[in-house]
Amino acid sequence: MPPIRYSRVVGKSKSYFMFLFSLCALALSGLVAAHFMDTNGHHVTGMTNRVVWGLPHVFAIFLIVGASGCLNIASIGTVFGRQDYKPLGRLSALVSIALLIGGLCVLVLDLGRPDRLIIAMTHFNFKSIFAWNILLYVGFLLIVVVYLWFMMEPRMKIYSRKVGVFAFVWRFILTTGTGSIFGFLVARKSYDTAILAPLFIVLSLVIGSAIFILAHSAIMRFGERPLRVPLISKICKLLALFLCLLFYMTLVQHLSFSYATERHGVEKFILAEGGIYTFLFWGVQILIGTLLPLIVFLVPYFNRLSFLLMGCCMVLLGGFAQLYVIIIGGQAYPLEIFPGYIVEDGFFSHSIAAYVPTIPELFLGVGGIALVVILVMMVIRILPFVEESSSSSVH
Repeated sequence: MPPIRYSRVVGKSKSYFMFLFSLCALALSGLVAAHFMDTNGHHVTGMTNRVVWGLPHVFAIFLIVGASGCLNIASIGTVFGRQDYKPLGRLSALVSIALLIGGLCVLVLDLGRPDRLIIAMTHFNFKSIFAWNILLYVGFLLIVVVYLWFMMEPRMKIYSRKVGVFAFVWRFILTTGTGSIFGFLVARKSYDTAILAPLFIVLSLVIGSAIFILAHSAIMRFGERPLRVPLISKICKLLALFLCLLFYMTLVQHLSFSYATERHGVEKFILAEGGIYTFLFWGVQILIGTLLPLIVFLVPYFNRLSFLLMGCCMVLLGGFAQLYVIIIGGQAYPLEIFPGYIVEDGFFSHSIAAYVPTIPELFLGVGGIALVVILVMMVIRILPFVEESSSSSVH
């Protein structure tokens, strides 16, 4: 295989700078929203003493698990030796780093007191899964940076597979830790299950693959370089396999919940009587985010770039809806502190918790996504990350 040549993608058009300005405005609006919530208190959000993880947490987890899954493209080329995937390795690692940074920024700014993160980083409680995740996130950033350096430095390229294997194992541990945040919460009927850890791993592969396809296609179009549609179609076939695995794990999760008598209430809530959560589960997660993309990816008639990209957008919408149902829907269902008894108090803890996202929460989450795109656009403008084609020019 001839050596792969990479080059920068430098935008000089008016539309490029207008798009970049819009992204900066969105990122700044996210920062302003975080400051507004920090100074006024979380009563300006839709969160309460019962729903303490709101829409920003959904955005944050979405970006974090997407970071883990996006690196899978680089792993296929480096770790598993697939030559056609190797030109995508640099961009895969870059988007992965940007996604994790964006997700962590949203997560930290949603804490209310971001400065207290210093305490969490200097005083570890190793019985807490949150403490472990701080180590996993920081470690992932460092490992992927080294992985990227080894892929870009010719003298270190011979060691890139070893670092790639280490990164491959680490991201599985990282996503297991993220899923375990919810799986270890035994007080929540919809959380307390071991299947959430592998489910989050597969969900990360689904979200990460879809994000990479869209990011790669946009960058190649922006740089006026020909897209290798057969390779994108191949990645979409792999994405269809991940979707089937995710659907299977979701099915097992709900079948096991339906079998256990103590979980019948939360199952009835999510699947039939949950209002917005039931709609998001059946209408967005299952129909739009799973069944329709599978038809697009597997039926030969839809094997066109426009349909494939549309399928990826539907996958991301379904993944976001699934996280919304898991994170917020799981908190909305009442805690059963004393099984077999009715608890009456002033906080209405025996009723379904109401939660409606507010504008500051939405801007904080969207600001995190804007930050991801800004980071990627700035880096590919400075360093050679995109495969060069002799039949295309760089603008």
